[in-house]
Amino acid sequence: MDTSIAPHAADSHDLIRVLGARVNNLKDVSIEIPKRRLTVFTGVSGSGKSSLVFSTIAAESQRLINETYSAFVQGFMPTLARPEVDVLDGLTTAIIVDQQRLGADPRSTVGTATDVNAMLRILFSRLGQPHIGSPKAFSFNVASISGAGAVTMERGGQTVKERREFAIVGGMCPRCEGRGSVTDIDLTQLFDDSKSLAEGALTVPGYKPGGWSYRLYSSSGFYDPDKPIRQYTKREMYDFLHREPVRMKIEGINMTYEGLVPRIQKSMLAKDKEGMQPHIREFVDRAVTFTTCPDCEGTRLNDAARSSRIGGTNIAEASAMQISDLAEWVRGLDEPSVAPLLASLGHTLDSFVEIGLGYLSTDRPAGTLSGGEAQRVKMIRHLGSSLTDVTYVFDEPTIGLHPHDISRMNDLLLRLRDKGNTVLVVEHKPQTIAVADHVVDLGPGAGTGGGTVCFEGSVEGLRSSGTVTGRHFDDRAALKEKVRTPTGALEIRGATEHNLRDVDVDIPLRVLVVVTGVAGSGKSSLVQGSLVKGSLVKGTGADGAGVVSIDQGAIRGSRRSNPATYSGLLEPIRKAFAKANGVKPALFSANSEGACPNCNGAGVIYTDLAMMAGVATTCEECEGKRFQAAVLDYHLGGRDISEVLAMSVTGAEEFFGAGEARTPAAHAILGRLADVGLGYLTLGQPLTTLSGGERQRLKLATHLAEKGGVYVLDEPTTGLHLADVENLLGLLDRLVDAGKSVIVIEHHQAVMAHADWIIDLGPGAGHDGGRIVFEGTPADLVATRSTLTGEHLADYVGG
Repeated sequence: MDTSIAPHAADSHDLIRVLGARVNNLKDVSIEIPKRRLTVFTGVSGSGKSSLVFSTIAAESQRLINETYSAFVQGFMPTLARPEVDVLDGLTTAIIVDQQRLGADPRSTVGTATDVNAMLRILFSRLGQPHIGSPKAFSFNVASISGAGAVTMERGGQTVKERREFAIVGGMCPRCEGRGSVTDIDLTQLFDDSKSLAEGALTVPGYKPGGWSYRLYSSSGFYDPDKPIRQYTKREMYDFLHREPVRMKIEGINMTYEGLVPRIQKSMLAKDKEGMQPHIREFVDRAVTFTTCPDCEGTRLNDAARSSRIGGTNIAEASAMQISDLAEWVRGLDEPSVAPLLASLGHTLDSFVEIGLGYLSTDRPAGTLSGGEAQRVKMIRHLGSSLTDVTYVFDEPTIGLHPHDISRMNDLLLRLRDKGNTVLVVEHKPQTIAVADHVVDLGPGAGTGGGTVCFEGSVEGLRSSGTVTGRHFDDRAALKEKVRTPTGALEIRGATEHNLRDVDVDIPLRVLVVVTGVAGSGKSSLVQGSLVKGSLVKGTGADGAGVVSIDQGAIRGSRRSNPATYSGLLEPIRKAFAKANGVKPALFSANSEGACPNCNGAGVIYTDLAMMAGVATTCEECEGKRFQAAVLDYHLGGRDISEVLAMSVTGAEEFFGAGEARTPAAHAILGRLADVGLGYLTLGQPLTTLSGGERQRLKLATHLAEKGGVYVLDEPTTGLHLADVENLLGLLDRLVDAGKSVIVIEHHQAVMAHADWIIDLGPGAGHDGGRIVFEGTPADLVATRSTLTGEHLADYVGG
């Protein structure tokens, strides 16, 4: 056979070529990525990994696919701008699996997010006995409604009236409206029934005697304001608490009177809790109790939906099963009439088990999943896909995974690659970097100090490359020679939340405690459920210890928010500018009076182009500075407000630390931002451009100011480079040395090795977990090797 024949032109596109990428902090990056291989992108947090992989390669691929649809369809799709890049060549269809948390809407569950619920509903509507209706009859998001009436239509030039009737059979529980829980108001928190209204019986914030809200009740005339509330008749009590709205004159002014309970529900409970003032939020926490709906027992479904069964199991029981058990149950159904449905459902459930999420149940609210669990739930869709030559893009798929589970995740990534797909992974864990075919290391620093490619090649090449990642690749934290001695303990007794088996544990105080265990073993249930909510804790030595919890929840903030506004830093800066120039502080806010009138303080002008990507152009008036020209004439220490917001945290710390601009309040906040390793961020950088690791550390810096005695951190190494983990350990040590108690939920072996005390949960996940399998020092855990964590930690420290 003649081998001199040139290869086919179609086989010459084996690379994804990127030339001149300038998104966010990328500095004209040019790179070639091999197709049908596993490429890992690494580098310190903020070095530009996500900008290159997600905002450039994946974004352009998605935009090009969207452009193949008709304008009508594009109108319904998210519009994507073309990334700033000179050439992008050899792209294939990109499927993005990121860390965005699934919606925390109370109606969203694991089942609704993965189509398992949809398949179960069809299954029960076909096989359930007695038959009660279509799949809608098993949905807790569809209410049962019926109606009848006349409709008027124009037909053939005549107006015709017809009578129509309709009925929809839904599965929603009518009492809790498909939410599974009902809110009750604790009346003892609203008023003191031993007093009369004239004596100031109401204890609701804002209802002070003499105020209008108070006079509405004391002067309504429905009851005697001088009579103690406990002596009211049934009728008076109804008028006081539940009466429907009625217009009346009160002290000569027209007002609407309604019962106290509906009034509080409308004025306080309908609002977003995050946006409330602290004293009102505290009142709502006290006065409102969430209880399981007594009608549906928390299943969200009405009686009819729960009455239909397949072999003795109804849909609520099937949804509550652990997914590994549900998969067994589905396999046991032998019904040729629905064979394709059973095969598809079985396959999806098996994917859950394979990816290490077999311990979830499909009725678990989506908002309660951790970032890593949410990302793996999104992977389920792609595991059994027959598509090949697709680019899969993963954002730290090992987040929330125990070292034991990471090898399973690596196998999944390699399987996707072996089917002929290009797999791009942004990752920090050496265990995953080690299986890569090709590594791209970005850096050398973060923010403006990053954005260049420091190394591309094999894992072996990375080890000897001398880059930050290369130098730290084989780092191993050593076990502490001497652990701290605790003073006192928090006692958790009888914890049963989720899968916990009546757990009793003492958490030592004033030391660094690490809670670990495989994903789904009950760590968050124990710490967040029992400790943070404080329901089961008896403390010795927890003197006035407020618990400060820093979880992985997303930061709330729009493109107008930045580190300065989020951390409260802008407040002292505005006051310092105002004082130095003798004007009011509101002028120095781009969201208030100082905003450029042309762009309303956004710095850019957005033009909406319907189904095409909107265009953002820099505002010509303020040149992107966001302030009106007059405001920029005011200076502090020789700088105007826009120059201060363009400073890095480190630069600003120097600026506000001494000289004319010395502002102790601002300097203290900047010190905390630098402590958590965010010295490179600029003060005015929009929050929407921060990476996951940066957001969590920004949150940590903000909470460091709180007067808490116990800090609870949920996987603080998320999104942290190997080099940054050392800085984090230093910060945790400083917290403990300052007399705080630090409790960390963590899988990273370096943090475990650094702990003073380890609490290990397991032995498995879901109903195989929920027990404490070890508590003691890291050295004892390594010596006994009695648990999965012990084995992995021993291998890590070379014990």
